[in-house]
Amino acid sequence: MIEEKNDSTITVDAIHAQPDLTHTPEASKNKSSFIELLKFAVIAALIVVPIRTFIAQPFIVSGNSMVPTFHDQEYLIVDELSYHLRDPHRGEVIVFKYPNDTKKYFIKRVIGLPEETLKFKGSSITVFNKENPKGLELDQSYIENKSSDTFEITLKADQYFVMGDNRVASSDSRAWGPLDRDYMVGRALIRVLPFSKINYLPGDHTLPQ
Repeated sequence: MIEEKNDSTITVDAIHAQPDLTHTPEASKNKSSFIELLKFAVIAALIVVPIRTFIAQPFIVSGNSMVPTFHDQEYLIVDELSYHLRDPHRGEVIVFKYPNDTKKYFIKRVIGLPEETLKFKGSSITVFNKENPKGLELDQSYIENKSSDTFEITLKADQYFVMGDNRVASSDSRAWGPLDRDYMVGRALIRVLPFSKINYLPGDHTLPQ
């Protein structure tokens, strides 16, 4: 009689006899590290993306339109949250999308508020509103390079008049008109660079509202 070999038993024994190459301690460690890295990336994205989108984001000043308050290549953190909770104030420095090219970002100061009338005469600016029906001349002591403008403009609801502090070298509402609220990104919150000029609410001047 010929003895029948149990190939399946031999095969199973052979498999169990081989080292488990797919579950070595090193492989398990690598897999665990990858999972932890993936978790970290997801958590970081969940934190950073909302912050960048709704709370704050970095901004690098380009050009000299805000001299002497800000200079070229200064690094700022922009507060994106405040204007979701309240209206912009006169005198605040804001970052916004340029209305004629929304891929570009500008930094200027809020001068006129919605439904106000602004009268420019020489280097002076007079605001007419409900609180000041006879007009209030704005303090511009922080301005070094003043311009000579003569015109009058009345703003509509949700329109703001913005200007660069370097009046003679700024493309602002005098050139392309009032700024709609929808284009605003936020206000300058912190100047980070250069280190020698780090400060909170840089360039913020409290002006009559």
